[in-house]
Amino acid sequence: MKLRIAPSPTGSLHIGNARTALFNWLYAKANGGTFVVRIDDTDIERSTEEFQKDILENLRWLGLDWDEGVEVGGEHGDYKQSSRFDRYREVANELLEKDLAYKDDGAIRFKVPSDRSIEFKDFVRGDMSFETSDVEDFVILRSDNTPTYHLASTVDDIDYGITIIARGEDILSSTPKHILIMEALDAVIPNFCHLPLLFGPDGKKLSKRHGDTSVEAFRQKGILNDAMFNYLCLLGWSPGDDIELFDSDFAISKFDLNKVLPNSATFDEKKLLWLNGQYIRSTSPNKFEEDSLQNIENQLSRELFNEEKDRLLKIFPSVQERIETMNDLFGQVQFLIDEPFIVDKEDWDSVNSEEAQKYLDAIRNKFIALGDFNLNIIEDTMRATLEELDIKTKVGFQSARVAVTGTKISPPLFESIFALGKETTIARLAESIKNYNN
Repeated sequence: MKLRIAPSPTGSLHIGNARTALFNWLYAKANGGTFVVRIDDTDIERSTEEFQKDILENLRWLGLDWDEGVEVGGEHGDYKQSSRFDRYREVANELLEKDLAYKDDGAIRFKVPSDRSIEFKDFVRGDMSFETSDVEDFVILRSDNTPTYHLASTVDDIDYGITIIARGEDILSSTPKHILIMEALDAVIPNFCHLPLLFGPDGKKLSKRHGDTSVEAFRQKGILNDAMFNYLCLLGWSPGDDIELFDSDFAISKFDLNKVLPNSATFDEKKLLWLNGQYIRSTSPNKFEEDSLQNIENQLSRELFNEEKDRLLKIFPSVQERIETMNDLFGQVQFLIDEPFIVDKEDWDSVNSEEAQKYLDAIRNKFIALGDFNLNIIEDTMRATLEELDIKTKVGFQSARVAVTGTKISPPLFESIFALGKETTIARLAESIKNYNN
């Protein structure tokens, strides 16, 4: 069994192509088959090394490895169509000699036989039948001697011994043409699987109007590779028993192309973010700490000081329960880092009041007097002060949050103050009273 993915390096790895690659990879792994990655770069003008690098890096980021193909090697050179133009011309001329093709204005067209039915069984769609009367003679070699997709892709599938062609249903109407070429070349006809297209939440084909559609864009947004792998699996397939969270080994053990649903699958970024959050929360504390410290150092372009790390490690358990992506992390913990501390003026103006000032001054004085500055004492002190001054929780706590963290959006208040530490908390409360007093 041999399956393949054949991306064109004319753009970044699209979510739909990534899902197609994943399903091919899963079926190959599940059945002890071979997974091939080749590059369909016949569009010389639009194909770039940068896009090829993006495609291959993001396939690997998803955890997909390949047994044969580009950068891995095998029996067929570099597995790039741009290196095989002589082979495609050879086949086109062979079809000419067999009178199965003809020249037309410098191009070569395949001669479609009349009054025939092209039939095949599709993994997803079952029995398929096309009438050749509905298929026009089609170009296989252009007048500039470059092959069309129909010729290059089909010849590659034959030469590389592909036994299952699993691709998007947008290619379904071209499959009769490819089968005709295969028959003309006396090739073994592979099995076909046409996967449903991905749609946006509005029920229309997934495109840039729905926002980001490349794997790299979601990677940059802070989506974890395991979460993206998991989510792509669910776009048209399910392991059953309402299971939504699983790893690659589980997916391999359950996956079957015959169980892919024929209906279009909806790519819902909100569902992806939810799933990503689940993965973040299921990460071991040590791994989350390690990844988070690295993420923050990348944001700062410097190493963290030990004191910064100590403060951050105290808040990470709270942050891990709140964020949906790793990109949410820095904004949540920035107040703990030895960088210029900035209070959001709009947030401060919305919480500052005479009552708030009275509360901040009172808790500052109480914090100064504390010998032990642990989480329980911080909470007890702040709540008791609210009662003593008869100030509403929202007034007191929101003003304290902005004064200490610089924003109304932060980890839990008591945990934030505990992580920041007594001296810095007292200093920031003093600054908020001194510089922002009405």
